Amino acid sequence: MDGITLSFTDARPVLAPGALEEQVRAAAPLLAEAAAGEERYRDNLGWHSVDEAAGPERVDFLLEQAARVRADADAFVVIGIGGSNQASRAAVKALRPEGGPAILWAGNTISACEMARTLRELDGYQSIYIDCIAKNFETLEPGIAFRVLRQYLERRYGAEGAAKRIFATGTPGSTLHQLCLDQGYTFLTFPETIGGRYSVGSDVGLFPMAVAGVDIRALVQGMRDMRDTLLAAPAEENPALRYACLRRLLLEHGYRLEMLSFFEPRLDYFAKWWIQLFAESEGKEGNALYPVAASNSEDLHSIGQFIQEGSPILFETFVEVRARDASVLLPPEAKKDYFDYLTGMDFWDINNTARQATMRAHGDRGIPCMNLSIPAIDAHTLGGLFYFFLFACYLSCKLLGVNPFNQPGVEGYKGYMFQNLGKPGVN
Repeated sequence: MDGITLSFTDARPVLAPGALEEQVRAAAPLLAEAAAGEERYRDNLGWHSVDEAAGPERVDFLLEQAARVRADADAFVVIGIGGSNQASRAAVKALRPEGGPAILWAGNTISACEMARTLRELDGYQSIYIDCIAKNFETLEPGIAFRVLRQYLERRYGAEGAAKRIFATGTPGSTLHQLCLDQGYTFLTFPETIGGRYSVGSDVGLFPMAVAGVDIRALVQGMRDMRDTLLAAPAEENPALRYACLRRLLLEHGYRLEMLSFFEPRLDYFAKWWIQLFAESEGKEGNALYPVAASNSEDLHSIGQFIQEGSPILFETFVEVRARDASVLLPPEAKKDYFDYLTGMDFWDINNTARQATMRAHGDRGIPCMNLSIPAIDAHTLGGLFYFFLFACYLSCKLLGVNPFNQPGVEGYKGYMFQNLGKPGVN
């Protein structure tokens, strides 16, 4: 996918001349291993080929199911947390498709206030469908939200009517699968070979997107095109490898945070997906970058001071959007507001100028800055961007020497919580 490019600015400089190229050459064997798909990770690489979970027939099936929902629903609730909802929410919020049902998100908090608010909001809709996404159906948040919401549907539509409105996405043979068989709910597949944060190109991410009206055919094709590019590109020209190598080098030079910076609020939830992907994949053995995000220009007025003059602990990866997909001109004004120097200028140009100025100012301060330039915010490009980061994260974990696909630390708090809640079998 030639439309997505990566560049690096190191004004200080931090890296020695030729350091990146040396690191890339040393990492070339790791690229070959990742491109081939490693036997030791065979049970976690269902996302790697794209077509294993999102082949044309499966995409057609998901579109058929989504069409049934879109034809009748005026609200669709996605129940899930973490990897079960981050990708679909990122795509829906970024692409903002028109028409179709309102999309609500539940099962991502245990807040009583939020659950009550969701129920009150649903009272204002006539036809409601839900999809509970839970790989093994043991996670507390979606589990209890699903109980509340399916009982809500049963009160409104009766048990038989509710069953026609309930989807669940889980692992075949799981307790969630059995519940669907017992109650007549439509069951979709959470592939056993794909972890939550890697699940964008599966039923997990694609079905909610399709219900919202996202062009999932274009998104999946974008993933395929990026896959083909990254698997074919030699090490020295491979943007995912270069990105992973830059991250590793900057970590070795004492940087502890990577900030994903962007000037399109449409990418706010994409950034949350990116944060989980890298934090959960790399955050092991006490040696990894902490991923954070800045949604600009708003965040320049909150954390911009720290970036410019605070502790030199972070580097930035800017996301540049090249397509001019909206236009608002600043009109003339007879009243004296002292912004006449901008009259006739387009908000798009003002925003782009702010982005360029921010990169320059942060670079002048000595902050290493990568720039990931994408052609547009559309389904095809977003699919490519998803796959770029999935593959880059895989490579980055290999450079760190950690397993990209497990998350043992996530279980730390759960033992105490389940013990205090009285879960059977937990001591």
